[in-house]
Amino acid sequence: MKTDVIKFSDIVQIISDEGGDLVAIDVIQMKHDMTIRDLTVNVSDSLQIVQISEKVQQLNGVNLVNVSDQTFLMHLGGKIETKLKVPIQNRDDLSRVYTPDVARVCMAIQEDQRKSFTLTIKRNTVAVVSDGSAVLGLGNIGPYAAMPVMEGKAMLFKQMADVDSFPICLETQDTEEIIRTIKAIAPAFGGINLEDISSPRCFEIEERLKEELDIPVFHDDQHGTAVVLYAGLISALKLVNKSIDQIKVVVNGIGAAGIACTKILLAAGAKEIIGVDKDGAIVSGNEYTNPMWNWYSQNTNPHKSSGSLADVIKGADVFIGLSRGKILSREMVMTMNAEPIVFAMANPTPEIDPDEIEDIAAVVATGRSDYPNQINNVLCFPGIFRGALDCRATTINEKMKLAAAEAIASVISDDERNKYYIIPSVFNPDVVKLVRDGVVEAAILTKVARRIPREYR
Repeated sequence: MKTDVIKFSDIVQIISDEGGDLVAIDVIQMKHDMTIRDLTVNVSDSLQIVQISEKVQQLNGVNLVNVSDQTFLMHLGGKIETKLKVPIQNRDDLSRVYTPDVARVCMAIQEDQRKSFTLTIKRNTVAVVSDGSAVLGLGNIGPYAAMPVMEGKAMLFKQMADVDSFPICLETQDTEEIIRTIKAIAPAFGGINLEDISSPRCFEIEERLKEELDIPVFHDDQHGTAVVLYAGLISALKLVNKSIDQIKVVVNGIGAAGIACTKILLAAGAKEIIGVDKDGAIVSGNEYTNPMWNWYSQNTNPHKSSGSLADVIKGADVFIGLSRGKILSREMVMTMNAEPIVFAMANPTPEIDPDEIEDIAAVVATGRSDYPNQINNVLCFPGIFRGALDCRATTINEKMKLAAAEAIASVISDDERNKYYIIPSVFNPDVVKLVRDGVVEAAILTKVARRIPREYR
């Protein structure tokens, strides 16, 4: 900072005016015409960081060298690492973990490929694979920018369920190349978690991999959302004393998650589901360019209801939003059946602000952590893969997903359940164990388990 152009107090004033709290000042370097200082400022949200930075940069004579915060500091050098299970301390250790003795292990696996599950990391390792085409609410930001999200997913796998996983972000968005690449790396992994791959390519990628691999393949954006949604709906329906086979459900946003949510509700016994997208209700008899919409039209909307969201939501018991913010109005909710259930899961802005309908909705859930009843995939994928790996399942089928949802819902007792608490916290210690057990039992019953854990023998 050139001291003859600006006073340091001007910077302090900007920080104060924007609501920041200057808690530390460290002088890094001082010369006759320049001073470099490191400032530590407490703020209440990330927007304040942007506002303070922009105003300081506008000051004549100030060069803002670097801006960092707790989030960026946490990401320095990445958030995960590999570590040894067995230390190498001498020549004997070296000969056993590597050459020459490792050759005996290699030959044992060559003779019986199933031994790769017991003699390598395959038994407990999941690949978290993305092409960066549909990352969170950010869209197609590419594989490099997707890495922090995939690293975070790997952290959750490890902390929640002690599943080792590794982020693999692919520099391609070609469907065939993605399928070919994942098949090529599959020998090292016990499962594949597809993440943030755009629709409709994600459907073909998952279906092909499920057909062509003998390990579980799970697209979390589809099925993770569906599992946790259904878990929340189980609790919500208990509150209003309604049965899933008697309700009318409107799903707004028929992308990957919308289709997966519909499939799990159909498997659970729902009879009347109406899907709505930008052009209105999806109705059989119409021909759609999206092949999944053609499937949708043939398997939902039994009464062939047509029109806009406002038209088809009349008389509905449940609204499920997987679309965009502020698309649902209070007036629409008022046309629903008594004690309506609203899952407004668009992020970061829900389809309707929960406060707008608190007096008329029996239950409101969102995808946000600052409202009650957050529908968060973290509740399911660690336990689902823990169970699938423990029984060496060849796939994750609909029965296993239903079992996972029922396990999540079972965490909340009848005494605890209320309109603000239909889904447990992601930090509830019982969730992973219950989901894991439910998934293992369902895998055994549906004959996709290749190993029976000791407690089930």
